[in-house]
Amino acid sequence: MIDNKKEQERDELHRTIWNMANDLRGSVDGWDFKQYVLGMLFYRYISENFVKFVNAGEVEAGNDNFDYAKLDNEVAEEAREDLVQSKGYFILPSQLFCNVKEKAPNNENLNETLESVFRNIEASAQGHDSEDDFKGLFDDIDVNSNKLGGTVAKRNEKLVKLLNGVAEMKLGDYQDNTIDAFGDAYEFLMGMYASNAGKSGGEYYTPQEVSELLTRITVLGKKEVNKVYDPACGSGSLLLKFAKVLGKENVRQGFFGQEINITTYNLCRINMFLHDIGYEKFSIGHGDTLTEPLHWDDEPFEAIVSNPPYSIKWEGDDNPILINDERFSPAGVLAPKSKADLAFIMHSLSWLATNGTAAIVCFPGVMYRGGAEQKIRKYLIDNNYVECVIQLPDNLFFGTSIATCIMVMKKNKVENSTLFIDASKECVKITNNNKLTEENIQNILSTYEKRENKQYYAAVVENDKIAENSYNLSASSYVEQEDTREKIDIVKLNAEIKKIVAREEQLRAEIDKIIAEIEV
Repeated sequence: MIDNKKEQERDELHRTIWNMANDLRGSVDGWDFKQYVLGMLFYRYISENFVKFVNAGEVEAGNDNFDYAKLDNEVAEEAREDLVQSKGYFILPSQLFCNVKEKAPNNENLNETLESVFRNIEASAQGHDSEDDFKGLFDDIDVNSNKLGGTVAKRNEKLVKLLNGVAEMKLGDYQDNTIDAFGDAYEFLMGMYASNAGKSGGEYYTPQEVSELLTRITVLGKKEVNKVYDPACGSGSLLLKFAKVLGKENVRQGFFGQEINITTYNLCRINMFLHDIGYEKFSIGHGDTLTEPLHWDDEPFEAIVSNPPYSIKWEGDDNPILINDERFSPAGVLAPKSKADLAFIMHSLSWLATNGTAAIVCFPGVMYRGGAEQKIRKYLIDNNYVECVIQLPDNLFFGTSIATCIMVMKKNKVENSTLFIDASKECVKITNNNKLTEENIQNILSTYEKRENKQYYAAVVENDKIAENSYNLSASSYVEQEDTREKIDIVKLNAEIKKIVAREEQLRAEIDKIIAEIEV
């Protein structure tokens, strides 16, 4: 059932964001502007979250009229250490979003004020367990950038608009799922700009429906998992789907990921906070997962999901150390230097728990190409790690029309066979893109769970047969395609032609007769 009140609130929130974008359109490129909106949104969130936490503690102690936002800085300083231990960060009352926004129109040094606030918030976590989660979080919000205006006055004018716009977002009371509202504002911004950013947008954002499918595949039959992991986590949308599908309390040890792009690495950490994931419940690392993995010492992950970049270059066999890397060495060969796709697959498999499931979005070419990629597929099939291959529709992802697929892997398979699902028709068309509906997702999940042959849709194939077919893992090689061409009854067609010819001869005779009479 649709919650009309919730939908109205969401629509209103989206309108506010859209109006902000229109108000500042032309001064800041959309994809860059998103950084400023998200930064201010995050600033507002942690300010209000901090005030709520402190006020709740005081009310519990009997101080009903207490309001941290109105406290003197000197008095607040006395509680700094305790609050950093509890929340992971500290904000002085004068530096809270609400107080900075109130004075912003008359603050000629607004850019300097904001820069100081952002640096102080990050610095408050230094030397504490939360340091890595706050370090550099505001780096992409350059309040002195010429993108905001050619002069300080022009820049401050834009900053005032940003503060006011973010303040106008109706994010509700914290008791009424405020966190969902913050998260929804984030996701709307990501989707809005990803859809307009061409290829670069697709690298930052996996459509929610695809995230939903990947998540539900990995947790099928489970009510909780130890932790979740994404080796190319982007802005973290895939990881955060587990919080919605399972509930964040049912991801016992938290959310783990790594991202090579500094901008999206920062966005991912911001996204965690915006979805109320505490600093102690996530570990997001910055760097190249394939050559500098940052979660070596963690116990294996029960759920792994990812949409890694398609066919990117990597060091491969140029780096003599990698062939002996325990993640890649079992296959006896490295993924090609020009196509790292299967390196991400091997990495994910290596860190997958024995009772876990990995669901990885793949570029279609890795399923049938020869050479090193064929040898890696041989390793995966001969060791019975591939649970399922799902062919997705084309035009699902922002910035690419390619029909991708999903490889599902497990280490505890019983049947020595692989399920292939051709879900290339499971979608509805919306403008220029295709989209998975809840019905589409349910159809795929039901077929995956039943693991049965289904004409024109699914095939359970013995691994020996796959080996005979050069370890080809394309769903179209095993799922018979339905012939949708009109079927023609040749006998019936010949009879019709015979009637037409006879009728033609009759008409010709009648015409000849008429002409003869006219001539007479």
